[in-house]
Amino acid sequence: MASASITIRAVQALTPGDAIWDAGHKEAVRGFGVRRQRDQATYVLKYRLFGRQRFFTIGPHGSPWTPEKARREAKRLLGLVADGKDPADHKAEATLQTADTLRKITGEYLAAAKKKQRPRTYSEIERYLLVAWKPLHSVSVFKITRRHVAARVAEIAAQQGGVSAARARTALSTMFNWAIREGLDIPGNPVLGTNRPEQPKSRDRVLSDAELAEVWQACGDDDYGRIVRLLLLTAQRRDEVGGMQWPELDTTDERWTLPSARTKNHREHVLPLVPAALALLPPRRDDRDCVFGDGPRRKGDRDRGFSGWSKSKAALDARILTARRGADQDAKPLPHWTVHDLRRTAATVMADRLGVLPHVVEAILNHVSGHRAGVAGVYNRARYQTEMRDALERWAEHLARILRQ
Repeated sequence: MASASITIRAVQALTPGDAIWDAGHKEAVRGFGVRRQRDQATYVLKYRLFGRQRFFTIGPHGSPWTPEKARREAKRLLGLVADGKDPADHKAEATLQTADTLRKITGEYLAAAKKKQRPRTYSEIERYLLVAWKPLHSVSVFKITRRHVAARVAEIAAQQGGVSAARARTALSTMFNWAIREGLDIPGNPVLGTNRPEQPKSRDRVLSDAELAEVWQACGDDDYGRIVRLLLLTAQRRDEVGGMQWPELDTTDERWTLPSARTKNHREHVLPLVPAALALLPPRRDDRDCVFGDGPRRKGDRDRGFSGWSKSKAALDARILTARRGADQDAKPLPHWTVHDLRRTAATVMADRLGVLPHVVEAILNHVSGHRAGVAGVYNRARYQTEMRDALERWAEHLARILRQ
């Protein structure tokens, strides 16, 4: 082993088994060397830490490592040694951090989330993390900065709107919080401190009696038409009705028991069914539990209930417009509405026009607040069955009057 100035010419002249340790000039770095093993010359650093001699491989000769660049790196590494830090440990940690890409951590988070979240909620989170944040998938979670997040949120907002951007931002923030709790030594959640996109405004659309009649009359005698009418009659959520299952229904006692796994607040919900609602149920099929949806699926597939919401809603709006223009060629479409507006409309009319007490409306909607929370709420749910049935019957009669006008 020779001691001399490490230059490109000296490195190129090395034969297998030879090594040079930097010396003989004012820029020499003690412990910095280069050695050739077979066909490759490699820059190394020899140092002592806590009484033990260690070797650290800087990198092979060639891009990006030249003698000068490798010498500067050796100086930096010796600075770590002077602070009591082992460069070998830092390198191992950096390697692990590089392996923890956003895509890898996302996969681990989704595997954990799938066990705890409702299918619809999980599906939304999965879509945001796998699609909206795909441009950052190859980046280590240790390297993602607020600037990365803010720039991507702005892109999502420009392409898909503020609502999607806000939800994508929330999904990423939740995932980072989970990763930190799992023990990843991320300095902090990079989503925190970024600007929040404009949040979706609270909807307050309540359909008029005339609009309710238009919607009802435009419904076809198909799954979607029956679902929309049931949404009106029961005031329940879209996915609860669309995913209705025969084992949940008791047609003898005229009630529908929604299990906690299918409700938003994870509380079992027992809802009386009025005759008008029961009349909308299609004939039961032996090959599936779901009341609505397409035919039997392949063996092993889940019975998922109704799908195709957007396409069916667009077709319903088109039929409403056709009916309007049958009476007035210049008629405009029905002002924008969603199927969730039917739930709000039912609750509003029952409370404001039919005299249904607020706690009974909440019981129908399966909302939990005030005196309905806690142990008392468990008993109240059963006690309100009569009041709920009376309210839903009055609501059904109100709809029938509208349709007769």
